[in-house]
Amino acid sequence: MYSVLSVLAFTSCRQDMHDQPRYEPLEQSQFFEDQRSARPLVEGTVARGHLNDDPALYTGKVDGVAVTSLPFPITAEVLQRGQQRYNIFCAPCHDQVGNGTGMVVRRGFRRPPSLHIDRLRESPAGYYFDVITNGFGSMSNYAEQIPVKDRWAIVAYIRALQLSQHASLQDVPEKERKDLESQRVEQ
Repeated sequence: MYSVLSVLAFTSCRQDMHDQPRYEPLEQSQFFEDQRSARPLVEGTVARGHLNDDPALYTGKVDGVAVTSLPFPITAEVLQRGQQRYNIFCAPCHDQVGNGTGMVVRRGFRRPPSLHIDRLRESPAGYYFDVITNGFGSMSNYAEQIPVKDRWAIVAYIRALQLSQHASLQDVPEKERKDLESQRVEQ
């Protein structure tokens, strides 16, 4: 008797929470004039915590073309941060000077191109940002691991690496050049 009553009690009190009236995504609606159940966002709505209104900063491109320079000034702190982030995320494959002979390459992974070849030295800064963000070839994307400003700091550091491997004495400021020349004479 008790078992019959308990079965009746449980079946009669069932709440169909899994079967509530609701719209499926993009389902047609008779309630709204435009027949859409998904309502358009209110004008000016910004995703919580994000306002990516600077395409050069957040994509490395303006009107689909890669930017040629960083979207903020390069300082010693930016270069130091770029070096630190480069050594963490890039050096395992590209090595510390960008030749593409990092530790994982020595362990059998595919070798990336040297950052010092003409094609990459002549590539705009936005190209590097895009590759770090979205990946390229066998390189994974790093959009989730590296924040936007750190990606740009890495780009600045890559440019410094490229300059360091292809600089001439004429590229050195006059004061430092005299110091270098005096050191050369002493040796």
